[in-house]
Amino acid sequence: MTDPVIRASNITRNLKLGSHIVHALRGVNLEIYANEMVGIIGPSGSGKSTLLGIIGGLDSPTEGEIEIEGVDITDMDEGQLTDIRNQKIGFVFQFFNLIPTLTALENVALPIEFAQAPRHKPFERAKELLDMLGLGSRLHHRPNELSGGQQQRVAIARALANDPPILLADEPTGNLDTHSGETVLEALSAIRDNNGTTVVLVTHDPDLATQMDRVLSLVDGRIVNGLSAT
Repeated sequence: MTDPVIRASNITRNLKLGSHIVHALRGVNLEIYANEMVGIIGPSGSGKSTLLGIIGGLDSPTEGEIEIEGVDITDMDEGQLTDIRNQKIGFVFQFFNLIPTLTALENVALPIEFAQAPRHKPFERAKELLDMLGLGSRLHHRPNELSGGQQQRVAIARALANDPPILLADEPTGNLDTHSGETVLEALSAIRDNNGTTVVLVTHDPDLATQMDRVLSLVDGRIVNGLSAT
C-alpha cells in the first residue's frame, strides 16, 4: 500500500476558555490516501473544524504529529506553513471568503500571483478552472452578482489555482440550498476523479457524507469509526 498523503498521530488540542480547559481533540489518529474523498462527520462541537485546521496547518496540536505527503509539519514556523499551504493544500470554507471588489477571474488568479514559483499564468489558469466548473460565462462577475452555489464554485476554483494535491473543505454546502449543494458536491467529485486530488470534507450532514469514499465519525474529540460509504 502507498504511503498516506495525510497522517495524524495521537493529535490532541486543548483550548483555554477563561478558567476552563476544553479538550477539542483527544488522541486522534487517521490516515488518508491519494485520490480518496473522505467525509468527517459529527455533531457541532465535536472537533471537526479543529481537526481540519490542524491538518491544513492553520492551527497546531497541543500534542501529537501531523504529516503532509510524508513531511512532518507539526513544529514548522509560520513561514514554512505558508509555503506548505500554498503548494500542497487548497481550502474551501462555508462562507466563500471571496474578495468582494474582485471579479471571479481575479479572485481565482490571486493565489497564483502570490505564489513564489507559479506554475501557471494567473488569468489563463483562472479561466481554465472556472470553465471546468461551469462558470465560463461568469468570469467578470463580482461575488454579489453570483448565486451562493456559483460563489462556492469560484472558491473551489481559487483553492485549486496552484494545483494542490489536497483539498480541504469545511462545511462547503452548509450555506447553500439543496440544489446548489448538490452542484458543489458534484464539482468536488469531478475534481477528485479528473485531477486525482485528495478531498477531505467536513460536514454535519450524514446524507452528504454517504457520498464519500469513506466516512470518519468524530464525537467528543475522538474518531469513533472509519467506515466505507459504499
